[in-house]
Amino acid sequence: MEQKSVDKSMDRDIRTHAIIGAAMEVHRIVGPGHLEAVYQECLDIEFKIRDIPFISQPRLEIFYKEQKLKKYYVPDFIVYNEVVVEIKAEQSLSKVDEAQLINSLVISRHNTGLLLNFGEESLRYKRFVS
Repeated sequence: MEQKSVDKSMDRDIRTHAIIGAAMEVHRIVGPGHLEAVYQECLDIEFKIRDIPFISQPRLEIFYKEQKLKKYYVPDFIVYNEVVVEIKAEQSLSKVDEAQLINSLVISRHNTGLLLNFGEESLRYKRFVS
């Protein structure tokens, strides 16, 4: 799957706009400096409060040459049944973080992904569309 764009503009996608809004609220209340698991649980609660449909840590099957592997890929969230969301709690995002989200999109066969970083003073995010 080729990555077509990385875009911080949420103007055309109300789903990603709603996800970013929920993440901003979590970051505003909790702030930076916690483990990813803390942000995962807080975002889970915030999605419920906002009636945003999501699956937390779904187990996605992985195939190699048409054979199902014993291992699963587990993204942090699939939201609106269409958007893969990966969360981080790092000083800054890296190319490895971006590659993880791109791999999530390939495995899950979704076209839109959000990479959220709660580890900085302000919430940072990148939107991927393939």
